Amino acid sequence: MDGTGDDRPEAWEPFGRPLFGGPEARALSRVGVVDIGSNSVRLVVFDGAARSPAYFFNEKVMCGLGAGLGATGRLSPEGRDRALSALKRFAALGEAMGAAPLTVVATAAMRDAEDGPEFRRQIERETGLKPWVIDGIEEARLSAQGVLLGWPGAEGIVCDIGGSSMELAELRSGMVGARATSPLGPLKLRDVKGGKKGLAKYIAEEVDRIAAGLRLNGGRLYLVGGSWRAIARLDMERRGYPLTVLHEYRMTRKSLAETIDWIDASETDELRARTGTSADRMSLVPYAGQVLKRLVAQLKPREIAVSSYGIREGLLYEQMPSELRARDPLIESCRFAEASSARLPGFGKRLYNFVLPLFGAAPPEKLRLIKAACLLHDTAWRAHPDYRHEVCFDSATRANLGGLEHWERVFLGVSLLHRYKNSRTGSRFEPLFGLLAPEQLQQAEVLGKAMRFGSMFSAEGPDSLAELRHFPKKKRLELHLSAAAEPLFGEVADARFASLAKALGVETDVKLRKR
Repeated sequence: MDGTGDDRPEAWEPFGRPLFGGPEARALSRVGVVDIGSNSVRLVVFDGAARSPAYFFNEKVMCGLGAGLGATGRLSPEGRDRALSALKRFAALGEAMGAAPLTVVATAAMRDAEDGPEFRRQIERETGLKPWVIDGIEEARLSAQGVLLGWPGAEGIVCDIGGSSMELAELRSGMVGARATSPLGPLKLRDVKGGKKGLAKYIAEEVDRIAAGLRLNGGRLYLVGGSWRAIARLDMERRGYPLTVLHEYRMTRKSLAETIDWIDASETDELRARTGTSADRMSLVPYAGQVLKRLVAQLKPREIAVSSYGIREGLLYEQMPSELRARDPLIESCRFAEASSARLPGFGKRLYNFVLPLFGAAPPEKLRLIKAACLLHDTAWRAHPDYRHEVCFDSATRANLGGLEHWERVFLGVSLLHRYKNSRTGSRFEPLFGLLAPEQLQQAEVLGKAMRFGSMFSAEGPDSLAELRHFPKKKRLELHLSAAAEPLFGEVADARFASLAKALGVETDVKLRKR
């Protein structure tokens, strides 16, 4: 059962019942992953809705294992000490959190260094962790799967840059295709001989080689990796972009080229101060920028998108059964939030059925946003009443929700803001409203006010107590009330209904069903 006592197929489909309560999903309820990279070592523990898990714990140590690898062929001694210390801590944390055994993956630095095998044995001996040292082709596959975790329908090429390598992978029809790997990591590029000309020549040759066998055909380039995220954050800063959420951030080729030129012409300390980027990361950004500039010139993507999901999320995706992979991460996450945080779990489905007549001609991509909003409409009830609208907006726009473009985050935020507040005039969120077209902003307001009105019938369920009938051409909105709903349609409900009608620009007609 889904919490409403109704398992019949209806307009809620094809999303079906949530899977996070099933045994396959419960097996993924807390999964710990350690990524031993060339620049950083990170532990992530996932929890929550299995298809769109929350980051229960996330800690990174910038160890620099691959620093100097190109020149010496060995791991950095200081990096080894720092990495081993971090791994000892992570092993203890995994046990304490119930996330053991941790899945541990090691990438370019440990696979390329002559002392990599010896360091792997030391890790096993001193921490009990068992690192899985993967080659570049496997790294590309896992990173691409991480992108699929957040974008089930992703099409294009995934580019994952680490400290010592860069991988590319094709995504077609939800599958990972051709892959390639290269030594184009910023830590290795620092050791390239020949000055600026030598570096530019090396980057050009390697980018042309790695991209030669892959097809983008004007599609999207997905960027994975800390250096790419740092560049994207700088692009936001240069543009004055109002929503500083990196996941699903989009850039054009022109904007990116301007940002890379701006980075090259700016003082590093000034850029760090403006974005909060660490000194270790910022030192790698100019090298990564040169690689990205050449890669974009070679592939000519229609659009460049940033993915916060990569190899660690790809390892989680690897463990998912196919049925779980096929689910919409946004809907699963919102259903989990309702089940765990709402006062009346299951009410969101009935609220969706109630507001649906206002959006009868909406395409599937809009309907999923309406579903998500209805599921989230009551999850902020513990916040102070004066600030629920702000908590809702902040949560929708900044929460770890997969499968959402930035304008969709703002659409959700505005609709949930209006769930709790009639007007958005003077809101501190006004700079973000500009990410929506006027029509989208109006639709979000209508949705929010419809949810605000529908919540007045929570005694049983709005879809059984009342029915909305919208006649856009006649500019009329009818409310059909059952006998049981008549006492619930009091002064406050009447005012909310009038506010909804005003947002729609229609006249109202209230009808009582015959007893």
